[in-house]
Amino acid sequence: MANSKNDIVIEVKDLVKRFGSFVADDHLTFDVYKGEIFGFLGANGAGKTTAIRMLCGLLQPTSGDVKVAGFDAYTQSDLIKANIGYMSQKFSLYNDLSVWENIRFFGGIYGLWGSELKSRADELINNLQMNNSRDVLISSLPLGWRQRLSFAVSMIHKPPIVFLDEPTGGVDPIARRQFWEMINEVAASGTTVFVTTHYMDEAEYCHRVAILVDGKMVALNTPANLKKEYSASSMNEVFISLARQGQRVE
Repeated sequence: MANSKNDIVIEVKDLVKRFGSFVADDHLTFDVYKGEIFGFLGANGAGKTTAIRMLCGLLQPTSGDVKVAGFDAYTQSDLIKANIGYMSQKFSLYNDLSVWENIRFFGGIYGLWGSELKSRADELINNLQMNNSRDVLISSLPLGWRQRLSFAVSMIHKPPIVFLDEPTGGVDPIARRQFWEMINEVAASGTTVFVTTHYMDEAEYCHRVAILVDGKMVALNTPANLKKEYSASSMNEVFISLARQGQRVE
C-alpha cells in the first residue's frame, strides 16, 4: 500500500454537513491512499452514510474541502461519479434480470458500450467463474454470489476508488471471508477500497480505520495501533469503548 502525499486519492479537510441546525458531520479531516483498504466505522446515526454521499458526489458539503480522485466535490461531482465504483447492501442488482443482463446494464450506466462493454462483461464472467450462470436470474443466486457479483459489477469500468457500504450484511461467515479475499486482491492491484461495516472482525482486515461518534471522527489509525491505544484485544472492544460516548441515534 502506498502512503506518500503523491498517492493520496481522497482528501478531506474540515468537512461539515448541516441539515438545518443538525450537524451530521462535524469537521472531518482525513486522507485515503492509493491501494488502501480504509475502514469507516460508526454506530447508526454517526454520520457515515452522509459522509459517503458527499465523497461520492451525491450530496454537496456545507463547508470544508473535499477531493476524490483529484476532483472537487463542489464543482466536479459528475467527474467524481465517473471515476468511482459504489456498492450498497440495500441496493445492488436487479433480481428480475439475469447475471448477463445486470452486467450489461450497469456497464452501460458506467459509460461502457459496444466492444469494450462486451469485452469487460466477458472478463468479469470469466473471473467469477460464472459462465454457466450467465442466463440465471439474480433472484436465483445465493446471497454470497450476488454480493460478489455486485462488487465486480461496481468495478466493471476499472475505477481507481470503490466505495462499499456494508457490503457483507446478512452473508454467512464463509462467504464474507471469500468476499474479503476479493477486496484484498483489488487493493493489491492498486484500487482504493473505502468500506463501511458493522462486523468488527472485518475492521481487522483494513489497513486503517476511522471511527465516527455523533458526526465527529474520534479515532483514525491502524487496527493494531488502535487496539494498543485502547488496551483492547479486538476492534470490537475498541469500537464499543468509543461508541458508548455517542448520544444520538439514527
